[in-house]
Amino acid sequence: MSAAYTSSHLANLALHVAAGGIGIAFGLAVLWRPKGTLAHKAAGRWFALCVGVVCATAALGNMLFGFRPLFATLALLVGYQLVSGLRVARTREQGPDVGDALLTVLTCGAAAWLSTMIGMAQAPVARSTLAALFVLLAYDTLRLFFPHRWRGTLWRYEHVYKMVACLFGMISAASGNLLAAWQPWSQLLPSVAGMGVIIAQWWGLRRRAKSGSPGHHPAPASAPAYPQPSPSSSR
Repeated sequence: MSAAYTSSHLANLALHVAAGGIGIAFGLAVLWRPKGTLAHKAAGRWFALCVGVVCATAALGNMLFGFRPLFATLALLVGYQLVSGLRVARTREQGPDVGDALLTVLTCGAAAWLSTMIGMAQAPVARSTLAALFVLLAYDTLRLFFPHRWRGTLWRYEHVYKMVACLFGMISAASGNLLAAWQPWSQLLPSVAGMGVIIAQWWGLRRRAKSGSPGHHPAPASAPAYPQPSPSSSR
């Protein structure tokens, strides 16, 4: 029985690590792909799938193989960022709906419960992770009341933040485990680097919006980038 339990634990851990490594590779690929292109979307779908597997195996590990508040908090943060980040890319200027509000409420409840499970011995990484989650939840609550005219612009910045934060959340978790002797810096520094990438991405969005770059409003894949002359106009 013990051997079977250990085998299950190792299998779950192996899947978690493999999905995390592949997901990080796809996430880095997404950063280098032009926004809105088919390559960007394809890499993004694989990245989202890998992040989903990482969060699912983390949740399973906490339920079956020993509860660890830090990893539970990381899984909740990254999982929420993933789902919410994908949702905002889907709803865009329509803004959040009842489903988004329900997701925020449920995550608030889970975060509040986790806050009672985190001891002082796990500070500062666990507490900073939980604080980041509460800040994000506060924003997602406030956005329910944003004027509709804001949403056409803000959804891009929100999508960038949440998806890049997913990526660097996984990098932070990986470096924290691989470089355990250098904690908490091995986990905190990737988070700082991720914030730098987010700011750079935001700056790029703003610059493209000001210049009217086509990259800010990509044409649908099925439509030509520019109007084609009709047969009558070519004669």
